[in-house]
Amino acid sequence: MVNSQVAGGACVSRSCAGCGGRIADRFLLFSMERYWHTRCLKCSCCQAQLGEIGSTCYSKGGMILCRTDYIRLFGHTGACSACGQSIPASEMVMRAQGNVYHLKCFSCATCRNQLVPGDRFHYVNGTIFCEHDRPGAALLNTHLQSNPVLPDQKVSTCLYFTL
Repeated sequence: MVNSQVAGGACVSRSCAGCGGRIADRFLLFSMERYWHTRCLKCSCCQAQLGEIGSTCYSKGGMILCRTDYIRLFGHTGACSACGQSIPASEMVMRAQGNVYHLKCFSCATCRNQLVPGDRFHYVNGTIFCEHDRPGAALLNTHLQSNPVLPDQKVSTCLYFTL
């Protein structure tokens, strides 16, 4: 994204990619090979004016995103945390502890069963386990009935997310 100042004597007519209106402002933005009013280049999720919050923006699946929303939706790399492959913007995903997964990749590390919305799972040191295969389950069931969760373990319920 480039923030440009229109030269004083130049009479260049440009149309805004956001609103379609003529850009007569002193400043304009150039992003994704198009020109924008500074007020029109906004994050598709949070509606933040991108020219005001930084010098970068992200585009994926027809959406224009600020850095925060890009990372929230696609993770730091835009790739599945399990297989490393790219996640298309139109695909439903699963999320755990800031990581993003293809639906087929969100599975128990022990039994390989795919987890679906409503399933409880345990996230231990970056690894996903179903309720049945959680580490220390036998020990917990016999000795630690009062505290069924290990200190490094997060217990969650699966939910689908759309990008």
